[in-house]
Amino acid sequence: MAVFQLDDRLWFPDPHLGEEDGLVAVGGDLSIDRLLLAYSNGFFPWFSFRNQQEPLWYCPLQRFVIFPKEIHVSHSMRQLYRQDRYRVTLNKDFDGVIRGCATAQNRDTEEGAWLGPEIIKAYTALHHQGFAASVEVWEKQEKGTDDRLVGGLYGVNLGRAFFGESMFSLVPNASKFALIYLARIFDHLGGLMIDCQLETPHLRSMGGRFIPYEEYIALIRRQ
Repeated sequence: MAVFQLDDRLWFPDPHLGEEDGLVAVGGDLSIDRLLLAYSNGFFPWFSFRNQQEPLWYCPLQRFVIFPKEIHVSHSMRQLYRQDRYRVTLNKDFDGVIRGCATAQNRDTEEGAWLGPEIIKAYTALHHQGFAASVEVWEKQEKGTDDRLVGGLYGVNLGRAFFGESMFSLVPNASKFALIYLARIFDHLGGLMIDCQLETPHLRSMGGRFIPYEEYIALIRRQ
């Protein structure tokens, strides 16, 4: 087991040589080219922006994913859809979503907070190049008043894989609303896999499950 030091060259080590928690490398930068190379090989940056001087790069060998066709929509979520309280959009307010993910429930003040200015700048640049996307959930307001952004998610989209980075909710179930929308539209467009990065009860209840790295990387590289 080892943690590799990256340099100015664009490369990543074999993830099978990393630590048990998935940490494989440290260093490098958050340039567009490095991020695209990272995701295409199953790596993602995750580090405390206040305490860590260099990016930490993770690539767990058991990957927690949702297959779009397997998304679970509970009875309560079906009822919420029928109430017509919210509308969902795609890539209409990436800045609002990523900042919502950073600050909702005072996340940015917590110990170990990772979604800081450097990450926001890097993924906004990815978005401007067409490699990062957002899903927005808006609460409908009275006529003549702008709808309110109450939840959403963002992530990296490469080919037929979507790598979820973060989600937020200012009202109950808004992030679930966004994820269901993403799964449905991604399935319609031929998407194969949504990478959740980390297991949570919330994501497991919606159909998330573990697959081995070998299956995961084969899906990323599938045309």
